[in-house]
Amino acid sequence: MHFVTRRRFLQSAAAGVAAACALPAGTAERPVPSAARLPRWRGFNLLEKFVAEQKGPFLEEDFATLAEWGFDFVRLPMDYRCWASQTAWLELNEAELKEIDAAVELGRQYGVHVCLNLHRAPGYSVNAIATEPVSLWENEKAQEAFAFHWRHFAERYKGIPASALSFDLVNEPAQVSEETYVRVALRAIEAIRAADPDRLIISDGLQWGRNPVKGLAQAGVAQSTRGYEPFRLTHYQASWVNGADTWETPAWPFTYGDATWDKERLRETSIAPWKELEALGVGVHVGEWGAFNRTPHAVVLAWMRDVLSLWAEAGWGWALWNLRGSFGPLDSQRADVTYETFRGRQLDRAMLELLRSN
Repeated sequence: MHFVTRRRFLQSAAAGVAAACALPAGTAERPVPSAARLPRWRGFNLLEKFVAEQKGPFLEEDFATLAEWGFDFVRLPMDYRCWASQTAWLELNEAELKEIDAAVELGRQYGVHVCLNLHRAPGYSVNAIATEPVSLWENEKAQEAFAFHWRHFAERYKGIPASALSFDLVNEPAQVSEETYVRVALRAIEAIRAADPDRLIISDGLQWGRNPVKGLAQAGVAQSTRGYEPFRLTHYQASWVNGADTWETPAWPFTYGDATWDKERLRETSIAPWKELEALGVGVHVGEWGAFNRTPHAVVLAWMRDVLSLWAEAGWGWALWNLRGSFGPLDSQRADVTYETFRGRQLDRAMLELLRSN
């Protein structure tokens, strides 16, 4: 693998614009990506740098496979400790960063948009067990480091077109006021734009990605929502969710307590508020969604059909969590699926074809 440089990327892109902008069969022409209007990119989260303790290089086979299947987007949720440390936030490991360069280059080679995301940032992780010494929302040094990392990526990839690369600031800001989050986000946005004014920037919604950030509506950034509702369906028996092993087996539509979840409830709770944001000139994408492998497969597919049809109707793209693993179509280890062998992996064909058709 030859690692990407800005010059090499631009030379390759100039020679291969058609490949970089390849569309799945039957897909309408994509709009030029902008914060106000995102293409309906569809794809997956790739997890090679999701947790520093399990880090590895991104796999060319993943890019090749999803491009072959007709997908055109990957989100890379990353732990900053893959290339820095909690004790030296501003010291970057160049060898590790070159593995991210390689992923950007693989995106170019296979016509797949790459979205870089800090799933764990200096001072913040949505995962309660991933503790940081100080809070990103409260600590000046953490905010300085957060902006520093994004400015570094902006400088590193300056000139790579928005059709190929975007930055998703921080995964699922939660338990923070909108005012505080906007202040911290704007600092990172300004750092990015100081190095690369044209970089496409995305902000996740507040409260685990559920709520639009109207305070950023005029900031010239797109926003990313989530597709994990109803949570008791998508995270049934998930080991990292307290009490999930005691929940009743979900169905679709799904009733628990006084709430009945169906397609129309999803339209009301998960589509309508984001359509209001879109009307303010903000592009929307679904950065994560999916259902854990303990939810009955037939229920998962029925729920997926409804959420996918809602996003198609809205004109929004999406990135499933994940490609390989307990939420995805490959190697998901579901007990109620008859898998097809695909290049040494176990393929959930029914899920794949549902995804491809939407």
